[in-house]
Amino acid sequence: MLKKKRANLRDVARMSGVSVATVSRVLNAPKAVSEPTRERVQAAMTELKFMPSAAARAINSGRSRMVGALVPTLDHAIFARFLEALEQRLAELGQSLVVSTTGGDPEVEAAKARELLDVGAEGLIVSGISQSGAFLERMEATDVPVVATSYFAPGHLFPTVGYDNRAVARTALAHLTGLGHREIAVVHGPVARNDRTAERLAALRESQARLRFSEARLGVSGGTGAVEEILRARDGVSAILCLSDVQALGAMFELSRQGLAVPDDISLMGIDDLPWSRLSAPGLSTVRLPVQEMGARAAEALNGWIESHERPGALELKAELIVRGSTARFK
Repeated sequence: MLKKKRANLRDVARMSGVSVATVSRVLNAPKAVSEPTRERVQAAMTELKFMPSAAARAINSGRSRMVGALVPTLDHAIFARFLEALEQRLAELGQSLVVSTTGGDPEVEAAKARELLDVGAEGLIVSGISQSGAFLERMEATDVPVVATSYFAPGHLFPTVGYDNRAVARTALAHLTGLGHREIAVVHGPVARNDRTAERLAALRESQARLRFSEARLGVSGGTGAVEEILRARDGVSAILCLSDVQALGAMFELSRQGLAVPDDISLMGIDDLPWSRLSAPGLSTVRLPVQEMGARAAEALNGWIESHERPGALELKAELIVRGSTARFK
């Protein structure tokens, strides 16, 4: 059985009694076509089951209407939630999204950015502000709009949409010290190539609290391993601050395995507010990062820049302290 030929622009034009150019305008600049003509063309498209390809629309309009997002990983739920909101808002604005992971490596990020631009990306979303020299040179040479997220830095080379990472860390620490904790262990991910973690640690080191720092891989196993080390040298620690909720989950598992009750024996604090954080037993006290709002606002900033050719300003989003059952007053 022969496959039925797919309808094309000429078929739609013939059925609706207009030119191919008019059909193209209905697809790419509908406001430039009168409503009766637009409705007639759209009715023909429906009857013919016409589906314009992205490639054809790009050729006709000179626009790909596609942007790229570069993130360190898809394994961390915080990036998945950010990308979900980013993609949804971009779709509402008529843009499609292509995602590429970098492993947190600036050189990989530069190479992936080049690939995205080569396939027609009109703009890029990146994480943090520690891009390589190769990346910066490429963006300057091509004049492509770039919006940096998870960071608030007015006056940076790229407009930023994010939060003050130092303030995030200070909020978490202030909650614990406000409960009377003075000996606090801090579990954090690798600092190399992660400006967000570096900023949080810088803020913590400015405090008067007695802090013990433990670097661990970003994941549940990183939290369990870090707690093993902390407990071997307990040394008066009454609270643990994990700079990510996934590490805090691992910490909670390990504390339970070693027979320590949270928060009766030791308080536990995270940063992120992942969906499971309110479901753990006890619920995890944390600092909620506005990652979904960040995704939507980043989409608007980048799309606005592409459409208007006017660079947006930096946008600061507020993190929020969420107190649950994993923290208690020092006894």
